[in-house]
Amino acid sequence: MIKIKILINLAFILFSATGFAQKDAKFSEEMKQEMCHKVKAAAQHAWQGYKKYAWGADDLKPLTKEPKTWYKSSMLMTPVDAFDTFTLLGLRAEAGEAKDLILSRLDFNIDNDVQVFEITIRLLGGLITAYELDGNKKFLALATDLANRLMPAFNSATGMPYRYVHLQTGKTRDGINNPAEIGTLMMEFGKLSKLTGDNTYYNAAKKGMMFLYTNRSVLDLVGEQIDVQTGKWVNSRSQIGAYIDSYYEYLYKSWLLFGDADFKVAFDTHNKAIKKHLIHKTPKGWFLHQVDMNNGKITGTTYGALEAFYAGLCAFAGDVETGRQIQEANYYMWTRFNIEPEEFNFITDTITSAYYILRPENLESAFYMYRLTGELKYLWQGKVMVDDIIRHCKTDVAFASLKNVQTFERSNSMESFFFGETLKYAYLIFAPESTLDLTKVVMTTEAHPFKIEKKQ
Repeated sequence: MIKIKILINLAFILFSATGFAQKDAKFSEEMKQEMCHKVKAAAQHAWQGYKKYAWGADDLKPLTKEPKTWYKSSMLMTPVDAFDTFTLLGLRAEAGEAKDLILSRLDFNIDNDVQVFEITIRLLGGLITAYELDGNKKFLALATDLANRLMPAFNSATGMPYRYVHLQTGKTRDGINNPAEIGTLMMEFGKLSKLTGDNTYYNAAKKGMMFLYTNRSVLDLVGEQIDVQTGKWVNSRSQIGAYIDSYYEYLYKSWLLFGDADFKVAFDTHNKAIKKHLIHKTPKGWFLHQVDMNNGKITGTTYGALEAFYAGLCAFAGDVETGRQIQEANYYMWTRFNIEPEEFNFITDTITSAYYILRPENLESAFYMYRLTGELKYLWQGKVMVDDIIRHCKTDVAFASLKNVQTFERSNSMESFFFGETLKYAYLIFAPESTLDLTKVVMTTEAHPFKIEKKQ
């Protein structure tokens, strides 16, 4: 038995070190179960650190073992983001602890000036999923109260939301917004409308999102920044990473979730343009570069952790082959630099931003690619990524981001999306498909699963 385990471990090392994770090698049910157990243990370890050193705070600072609060008052980012992950992983004790903390302490009548996008995807989305999974109406009441406090953000001349709103006064600020922060509200606000019967939320989010679409360039692309008062583009740089990424994601997923054909038309239009103007084919896989939204001229050749989501979205939207080629690039990025950097130049093959903050997008795409193709190489990719995270980011009390993926120097951060997204996808790629049925739910950009509305 000991010899067999040694041989298996040697095989794992060989696959990881030589890149054979790309091959269609056997990945047994026992190996899947072992990976699920490993991810569960990681989730429990991180949660124990949060409980001991940051209970009631938004996040844990894993190196100094201190609590972190985003604003003046904690909004329980980690417990809200983590609850549905614990539920899906079958960690009942941890889910119960998160639930009790949320329902006993979470209050939005506080002096916090908050970023609408981050609060929506982490808290509003997390509370909605908690309600759908658990059924406790207090979750829905909290979600509704939060949404009502965020609604003043939509009071611009165009209907596109301001970036920040004060939860007590409704005062808004930062009218130069971006497509990701404008469009990545549709699933959460729209879902709340379906649950409450109040279409105000759906209509407000859709108005802002569709304004972006109608103001796309002649190439059917959007830029990085737009003025929510005038509707004028402030930055014409177009790409699929930060500032834009989840706008495209939410067009497709909102169509799946609500059956609203306007979203499908918009997604198809944009997606065609992305494939025409942004994809950069190389022997290492297909990366995506940056262009000017108006003329298509290439303005940059960087690629990074956030862009990695697009492989999974392509496959999920029906283009498996494009997803396959982009995931080859994603996996190259991960293995080329020990762990993926935040950004690198794929032409010069050099890092331009060396940190890794426990992001999930590469794992997310591996999950979708495996679910949609059944190809075992994506399990191997998932195993390499999960093992690397545990090996290099685990601390004595939790998990820490990396300041530099080449030196493995750590930084004092463990954001709530490590629970909400990274650990969830790390588990789901190896778990039975019945754990999360993609025909019945749609995952938000924060990986909170929403039940698909029944079409009339």
